[in-house]
Amino acid sequence: MAIPPCGRLEVICGPMFAGKTTELQRRVNAARAAAKRVLVLKPSRDTRYADDAIVTHTGMRLDARAISCAADMLAFAADVDIIAIDEIHFFADQAIEPIALLRERGTSVIVAGCDIDHFGDLFTPFDTLIPRASEVLRLTGVCHRCGAPSTHSQRLVATTERIIVGGAKEFIATCAACFTPSRREHPRC
Repeated sequence: MAIPPCGRLEVICGPMFAGKTTELQRRVNAARAAAKRVLVLKPSRDTRYADDAIVTHTGMRLDARAISCAADMLAFAADVDIIAIDEIHFFADQAIEPIALLRERGTSVIVAGCDIDHFGDLFTPFDTLIPRASEVLRLTGVCHRCGAPSTHSQRLVATTERIIVGGAKEFIATCAACFTPSRREHPRC
């Protein structure tokens, strides 16, 4: 009995400004150089730098298809060897099932995103994807305050939304010692 193919799952995670999108772009370019068919996806609500590309904070860009929901991953997956998805945390737990189905079909998946939110809590889908990954790369940057390796994304703007689209005006990277979690607003009685 033949064992069905199973695609790899590569997880790139860490705080903002750690080089996650740069690493995702590097892996896509390496796969394409090896004649692999690669589809690059991004959440449609990530409009910071481009609607049709994943773009690093330093301006490096790679064409991408924007999708509004995680189920759209499956609609565009025909005839590709690898699907690369930036900002996977935007899709939360909705990304888990499509990624599992893609892997069952033999399609490899590479995801990148922030694994810890500005409250200091783990972002879904990383709690499910990391233990199932073929490879996990957790990147760090440089703490904006002390220069130590950064492990957190600290929000600079006052909002209680878990996800906002932003860059250097809205976030800084910090180490665990310098990190100040955002305050959660509790409804008044």
